[in-house]
Amino acid sequence: MLMWKMWGVLVVLLVPIPAESIAIIIDTKTKPYMNTSSTQSLSLSPIRFSRFRCRTDRRGSIAESTMTHPDVSIADPHSLDLKRSSIRSAGPSKLQVIADFDATLTRYWVNGRRGQSSYALLHQGNPEFDIKRQRLFEYYHPLEFSTTIPIEEKTILMKEWWEKTHSLLIEGGVTYDIIRNSVANAVVDFREGVVELLELLEEKDVPVLIFSAGLADIIEEVFRQKLHRSFKNVKIVSNRMVFDNNGQLVAFKGKTIHVLNKNEHALDMAAPVHDHLGDVNGTNYDSASVKKRTNVVLLGDHIGDLGMSDGLNYENRIAVGFLNDNVEGSLKNYNESFDMVYLNDAPMWGVVELISHLCSSDE
Repeated sequence: MLMWKMWGVLVVLLVPIPAESIAIIIDTKTKPYMNTSSTQSLSLSPIRFSRFRCRTDRRGSIAESTMTHPDVSIADPHSLDLKRSSIRSAGPSKLQVIADFDATLTRYWVNGRRGQSSYALLHQGNPEFDIKRQRLFEYYHPLEFSTTIPIEEKTILMKEWWEKTHSLLIEGGVTYDIIRNSVANAVVDFREGVVELLELLEEKDVPVLIFSAGLADIIEEVFRQKLHRSFKNVKIVSNRMVFDNNGQLVAFKGKTIHVLNKNEHALDMAAPVHDHLGDVNGTNYDSASVKKRTNVVLLGDHIGDLGMSDGLNYENRIAVGFLNDNVEGSLKNYNESFDMVYLNDAPMWGVVELISHLCSSDE
């Protein structure tokens, strides 16, 4: 029997779950630049849903207790129940987690202000180059969401946008000190429950891949400043900077990762979270062993994040969506795409409970 307190409500769940077959995927759909530092009022109106029944037997299927919460939507509880049972039976050694970073692991709203992405929070110390990056955003961002541009052409445009942005970062003289200061002054924070989730996955030796079209070095600095620690099982698939001996940016490593090519095919760029600049925390990353983990938990805040598991021959995937804004207009599409949808910038506690269930060895 599991007991926890969620949003002020005591919940009792009789659900055992094996941990070996679970994988979690985290995605970060960062734009090369967007000024989100201005104060905005939080005017989201939560949508209420009729309660759903969760039936769970001793093998992990949904049971007799009824769980009600206004900030989660599950379109097909039966399908979710089958996936949970199958993943739990396979155990944690078959599980991995793939997750987005911006607005998935991090909050969409921070103290009433729109949270910043890893590109948006970076201030180069040279207003000229910040303005140039903003102009690129204003030109390319509408093209990203155009419904008339073929995907092949759009992919070329996104690569062009990212590479122009990277050139501006190098030309503008970005240093690691600038990154530290930018993160220290950024509007960014993790969702409640993220630390507990990562600690649980580390304890169960479940690998976590953070997929980001943003900047790996900034993501690592956010971990250092906000969580004051790193996790040996967390790897980042993102754009990684190369610094010279003076700590100045001189290049980017590997191919460019942008919003339209962020998936398992980019695994060769995965690297452990750095504990200190230049020092890797944990063992060398083995993409082959991760690909053998055929059960996946995917976390994302955009339907396009579902592509993060492309290239992975998974047996079971539980897709958890975070619908942070425009709930009324987007919920139908999210329900059709994700197994579970958390609404209105909800905390991560529901995912912690899911992983606890999937990794449980109780009979």
